[in-house]
Amino acid sequence: MPSVGQDVRPSDFRRWRRDLKLSQQEAADALGLKRRVVQYYEKGERDGEPVEIPKAVRLACYALAQGIYDYHGPRD
Repeated sequence: MPSVGQDVRPSDFRRWRRDLKLSQQEAADALGLKRRVVQYYEKGERDGEPVEIPKAVRLACYALAQGIYDYHGPRD
C-alpha cells in the first residue's frame, strides 16, 4: 500500500487483499465491513460516484498486513 498521506487506489486495495490470500468476504470480515463495501473499494466507485477508502480502513489494512488482527489497548 502507498505511504501515509497518499491516496490508496482500488488496484492497491485489491493487491493488498490478494497478497494476503483473502477472499472478498474474508477481507470484509477482517476489516469489519460488508463484502459489498470491499467490492466498492476494489472498483473505486459506487453507483458511478468515486469511493474513498477511509483512513481507519487503510490503517487496518496495514495492521493486518503486519499480522496484527486485534488491538486490546496498551500493555500494562
